[in-house]
Amino acid sequence: MLFGTKKTQMVDPADALPGRDRPLPNIPETHYVNGNRIQPPFPDGLRLAQFGMGCFWGAERKFWEVEGVYSTAVGYAGGYTPNPTYEETCSGRTGHTEAVLVVYDPDQVSYEELLRVFWESHDPTTPMRQGNDVGTQYRSAIYTYDDEQRAAVGISREMFGTRLTDAGYGEISTEIADARTFYWAEDYHQQYLAKNPMGYCGLGGTGVSCPIGVTGA
Repeated sequence: MLFGTKKTQMVDPADALPGRDRPLPNIPETHYVNGNRIQPPFPDGLRLAQFGMGCFWGAERKFWEVEGVYSTAVGYAGGYTPNPTYEETCSGRTGHTEAVLVVYDPDQVSYEELLRVFWESHDPTTPMRQGNDVGTQYRSAIYTYDDEQRAAVGISREMFGTRLTDAGYGEISTEIADARTFYWAEDYHQQYLAKNPMGYCGLGGTGVSCPIGVTGA
């Protein structure tokens, strides 16, 4: 994903691409790795989480490897263009970031543990970029589904921010907002690194540990 746009300014909603009324065609219903559903309906009792942390290929793998995660999917979120394509998202004119939808069993893994994976797996202090991947579609983001998630995000951000400051990093630039529509990405992006084990992954953390999910906070 080294061929993305270099734009680092969010597009104005009025200037965003129009997109389309229908979802992209041929999006799979099941997960390439575990065979579970990546689109609704999901089994009762499961919950959703949404994260953006740079290249969604590597970000998705981080989460499907977590015990208690039922499935994952990559897509586009946080922007304005309905049902965008990958190329449209890379143009910087949709407002979307590359995102991972995580479907998890709260009886097996806590939301706090997912937040720990999120914070530790990328650098949240680099606005609109992760490593060599530069552009609004690579921004760090958490999109929450309820008050409980919002509270947990606030606690984890404060805790990890202190750790980062102590380690010499700058302020966290992660976008934190309510979850809106998640648009599933094209088939070839889903579970990409399982289908292409030698595929590109520019994801890299700071090496700083996040105490949330470990301390039970």
